[in-house]
Amino acid sequence: MMKSNIQKIIQEIGKAKLVAVSKKKSVLEIKQAINAGIKIIGENRIQKAQEKYNELNEFFKENHVEFHFVGHLQSNKTKKAVEMFDLIQTVDSLKLAQEINNRAKEINKIQRVLIQINIGEEKQKFGIKPEKTVEFVAQIKKYKNIKIKGLMCIHPFGEDPIPYFKRMKKIFDSTQLEILSMGMSSDYKTAIEQGSNMIRVGTKIFGERK
Repeated sequence: MMKSNIQKIIQEIGKAKLVAVSKKKSVLEIKQAINAGIKIIGENRIQKAQEKYNELNEFFKENHVEFHFVGHLQSNKTKKAVEMFDLIQTVDSLKLAQEINNRAKEINKIQRVLIQINIGEEKQKFGIKPEKTVEFVAQIKKYKNIKIKGLMCIHPFGEDPIPYFKRMKKIFDSTQLEILSMGMSSDYKTAIEQGSNMIRVGTKIFGERK
């Protein structure tokens, strides 16, 4: 079932990259996903990610799998995040960027990141205001141990995603960055149509959360 889910999505998204979001999934399930063709695993909680990373790090290397952080990152968890993750998708403040840069410098690493944009301008959501994106990217570029690879967003739940995806693509084009992480299980096809080149999928790969 999982293998056919993965193959179906890979066919549907063409050249876009698929992040399998494995929150609440076991090490065995993650290995099964990788054996079925997954090349990027996404986690959203540092503590759970650490437990899985300890068991899976060598397996990731052997299979050329990237590990991405896709949840809200608190400053006090930055050290562990920088040690584990190939890409942190959720940089949402200057303070966090500074902390990532400092922690990356300590271990002589260039940490790849995406900037999280609060595309719906929702008070309860994290992210940079859309109109501040270009300015924020310019500010982050001065940090020597961070490499900005692109932008990510989560559109407002329950609303038509198309207007938000269109706006996000326009912002992305103005930055000349590489990755636009946009679209999840419920809307990844629409996201791809609107210009996303990376999607974050959990349920459509692993099944409903238990």
